[in-house]
Amino acid sequence: MNKLQINEKWKISHILTLSLKGVRDNQKLKVNAVCAPDGPHNESKPSKPIEELHRYGFFSYMRELFDAPSPVMSYLCSHYHVHDVAVGNEKTKNMIERVIKEAKLRQLYTAEERYMVKISPYTNESISSNTSLRPAQYLTVTVDADKRKQLENQMNEVNRQLHTLDSLKAGLMEKQKHLEHRDNELRQQKKELLDKKNKRKQLESKISMKYDSLRQMEQDAINLEEETEKASGKIKQINTEKVKLVAEFMQLIKTCMILNEQKTALVLQNTTAAFHKNRMEAESRAAVVQMRAVENQLTELEEKKSVLLERCKELMQKAMQACNLHPDQRIPEELSNKPDAIVPFFQALKGLPDTLDEIDALLNEEKSRASCFTGLSPSVVDECKKRKEEIAQMTLELEQGKKELDNYRQNISQVKERWLNPLKELVEQINERFSSFFSSMQCAGEVDLHTENEEEYDKYGIRIRVKFRSSTQLHELTQHHQSGGEKSVSTMLYLMALQELNKCPFRVVDEINQGMDPVNERRVFDVVVKTACKESTSQYFFITPKLLQDLTYDKKMTVLLVCNGSSMLESRKWNLASFHRRRQRFQS
Repeated sequence: MNKLQINEKWKISHILTLSLKGVRDNQKLKVNAVCAPDGPHNESKPSKPIEELHRYGFFSYMRELFDAPSPVMSYLCSHYHVHDVAVGNEKTKNMIERVIKEAKLRQLYTAEERYMVKISPYTNESISSNTSLRPAQYLTVTVDADKRKQLENQMNEVNRQLHTLDSLKAGLMEKQKHLEHRDNELRQQKKELLDKKNKRKQLESKISMKYDSLRQMEQDAINLEEETEKASGKIKQINTEKVKLVAEFMQLIKTCMILNEQKTALVLQNTTAAFHKNRMEAESRAAVVQMRAVENQLTELEEKKSVLLERCKELMQKAMQACNLHPDQRIPEELSNKPDAIVPFFQALKGLPDTLDEIDALLNEEKSRASCFTGLSPSVVDECKKRKEEIAQMTLELEQGKKELDNYRQNISQVKERWLNPLKELVEQINERFSSFFSSMQCAGEVDLHTENEEEYDKYGIRIRVKFRSSTQLHELTQHHQSGGEKSVSTMLYLMALQELNKCPFRVVDEINQGMDPVNERRVFDVVVKTACKESTSQYFFITPKLLQDLTYDKKMTVLLVCNGSSMLESRKWNLASFHRRRQRFQS
């Protein structure tokens, strides 16, 4: 672009700016003007091809869905990025959480809602917000040139009439000054008469209310005989239920006594068994000691036996040699009747075998008997005793641990009942009020205490489920499923359900109606008015920058308008007397 083209473009822009400024100043109209970017809109490319987004239900970008002149399209692409705004269908709405997480789009549309996705600078997480789409209201009317020329002629005629009326206005202003004094006097008289009239209406209304209350009391008179009969019937029914409960209680007491008797018998059996067990353990310990003594005695006898056997063999050989007997010959009977010194020796030999093989066999037999006691060494017996004591100690500790565990579980159960039952009652009260608020709006909602595991007390939480359309089911309130207005409505009604259970001097609600559609805003405002104007509720301060028309107000409400801005009159220049006069004129 050369310097001449730049100068021409600057002149055209300056002329348009001056003409628009003249329109704003003279006609007092709001007219905005912008400059289109230099480059064509075809150079703006989307971040991803639309083919990659087909699996999420997207079928086009917004730029391809409408036609506009090239400067307008360039401006929309540059400032609103319509070339990168994807448009989807019902499939996109059903999988919106996955789309926000995977598609990485900053702005997208479905058939009913618009979603904006931002990246948090603190946690680097995606934050999404959605709003419902309103019906089309712009670019729906075409311009008729003949009609426009006709309107311009009418506007010129109106301007001429306006100059004429301005001259008449100056004369009327002078006349108005003379009439204001008389007007003020008459208004003061009218005000006094209106005050008297209002007092009379109030008295008549009070009298009418008293008459109505008297008639209502006469109509609502109680029939004492019928009420007495009803009370007697209820008392009989309650007494019958009491008798049943007493009978069940007596039966339970009998069952408890039987179980206690069985428990006592089992305790006695356990005590007897423990006594026998201790006695047998004592006998076992005594037997072990006795066995050790016998083993020692047996060892000594074995040693003596070996010595005596060797000695016997030597004497036997000497005797056989002295008697000139061969080893195979038996002792003659006459030798057995020797003097008394030899008799004990031979009597001791009578109890023993005659041959060497028989003696060896008898010796092996005695060794086998003694070997039966060799497995019970003192270390094994001590280890057995030690293990029995450890088993008894561990059994006692186990029983004590079981008792402590049962007491601990019982204490936990009692504390849980004292904590959980009032909590459930409180949540149920909140649910009743929350459901009542939604029912008054022809919607449905509920609040419950939710947890996946009853023993994980730190994971208990409040779950809010709402339904704004009759064709859908109750869904949990999340950041993706409901629109921004629906989330604001649900949050406001939940806070109001909480506030009725918590008493405080006053409450402040700041701009809760922002982001709501007109229908929900009107419903929420009606609920707030009904709640705030009750006799036993706290004082409400409802702060908002805008309100709908034809809202329902209550006599107990006070509306305060706070005006501020660059064109606002300074407070030191206010004329309170003039304000009062204008207010009185409006009331009349």
